Amino acid sequence: MSDYTIRPATRNDVPALRIAEQAVIAWERPFDHNLAKDPISYYDLDNMFDREDVLLILAEVNGQLAATGYIMRRPNKPYEAQPYHGYIGFMYTSPEHRGKGIATAIIGRLRQWATEKGLKDIRLEVYDQNASAIRAYEKAGFKKVLTEMRLDN
Repeated sequence: MSDYTIRPATRNDVPALRIAEQAVIAWERPFDHNLAKDPISYYDLDNMFDREDVLLILAEVNGQLAATGYIMRRPNKPYEAQPYHGYIGFMYTSPEHRGKGIATAIIGRLRQWATEKGLKDIRLEVYDQNASAIRAYEKAGFKKVLTEMRLDN
């Protein structure tokens, strides 16, 4: 187990966060042939700072980015019992730090934020073929609820 620090990301971290984002995209590209050609971006990183409805965090090992994650308050459908849920995204752990519990710690901190904000429901999206991520999320307590299906026409 390596020593790591989890902290809120800052604007100074954006260059390292963009590198991590591209690693996520490269990992997920084989799962979705509908992704546009590079360069693409998943996350609006420049607009995640200084907001009450978003927490973007990272883990560092020896001063280097090791993992990331964010949680954002999102509105629920009008027919759902709660008005908002916490949406987790940008879950990334660098290959050399996988299996060390860092992602679990990131999820724990994101869950804490959700509790502080009164969010009773936390959701995320994961590609069905991304078996390692699914195992990690299930280990953290997530359960599959809905399957999105797509027909290429």
